Amino acid sequence: MPSKMIPTRPVSENESLLRKKFYENIAAQSDLMDKLGERLLTLELGIPGLFATVLKLTRGEDATLPINAALNLAFVLWLIALILTLLALTPKKWKVDEDLLKQDPSKFSEGLGIVDFFEQSALYKRRLIVISSVLFFAGIFSAVFTLG
Repeated sequence: MPSKMIPTRPVSENESLLRKKFYENIAAQSDLMDKLGERLLTLELGIPGLFATVLKLTRGEDATLPINAALNLAFVLWLIALILTLLALTPKKWKVDEDLLKQDPSKFSEGLGIVDFFEQSALYKRRLIVISSVLFFAGIFSAVFTLG
């Protein structure tokens, strides 16, 4: 069978720049999740304190708030959200094979490729931050029912 030549051309500057930006974006995803986690952490530390301050200001000096299930639930949800956010911000050790660019997903237990490392670390952080956000806002919703 005669071999057929496949025409090729050098990669253009635009294509090279797009590839570079693509890989920079993959590498930056984990950093973006860290920044989002830091902002969420600020909210998670501030809202419970703001909640207590508003209660103190609106109910007066000697006012008390009955401890009910909604109040307990709000603070438990806020605490779990805070823990998940701290987990997302805490560095995790990943097994990476530096000789591989991309690993077969069924072999992740043997080690991640370099691209997989950036994708999996961002995915890990994103999952924790999304769950944390949902729990945090559920805690805010629960706190509304403590004022009754």
